[in-house]
Amino acid sequence: MSSKLRQRPIAERFDHLLAVISGERFLQMKGLNNDLPFYICDYQPSEAVQMQRLQRQLANKLGGLSIPCLGGRGVTVLEINLYDLSIELLKAREGSEEGISTWEQVMANEPDFDKDGLLEMLQNVLDPREHLIPAIGQRLAQAEFDVLFLSGIGEVFPYIRSHNVLNNLQSTAKSKPTIMFFPGEYKYSLEHGASLELFGRLHDEKYYRAFNIFETQA
Repeated sequence: MSSKLRQRPIAERFDHLLAVISGERFLQMKGLNNDLPFYICDYQPSEAVQMQRLQRQLANKLGGLSIPCLGGRGVTVLEINLYDLSIELLKAREGSEEGISTWEQVMANEPDFDKDGLLEMLQNVLDPREHLIPAIGQRLAQAEFDVLFLSGIGEVFPYIRSHNVLNNLQSTAKSKPTIMFFPGEYKYSLEHGASLELFGRLHDEKYYRAFNIFETQA
């Protein structure tokens, strides 16, 4: 089960995240026992705006610290919002008409799309393995960073599923810690294993290879 810390006030969660992420154990990925450096920061969907603010404040605070294992500099956070990245990919990709982006086609024809047709089209264009993860990989290669923040999970559902992102990210983002900010609950039980419950209601498949950051010691 998720730690009770997840239910504590935002300020207390901020302090915990700051202590964990700025710690040598976290930054140098110690004690993982061959697991991936993937962490889930789950929260109530109603806290979305507060959590967006927390992420910005956390990145700023981390950057201003003096961390011994980083040579006295602060922690550099690379933030990738999957919704913003999806729009960039749609705008960059040409549709069936020359010179017209897929994004422009979606905007122009969205009223005429049936729900299933729109979902299928977006899933094809934004397929994690073929398109989304390579785009994330490019950003990682072009940036100097210590920690990756992934957000926008709720906004890209259902055409991008969080467990698919994590599964495909294993080959790309394993040299630095990754934190996925998740609007729902990362559950674990001996009977059912681990699962991502998007919005606290939608079962988003089992995923075993991430740590709950609220159960991670500083």
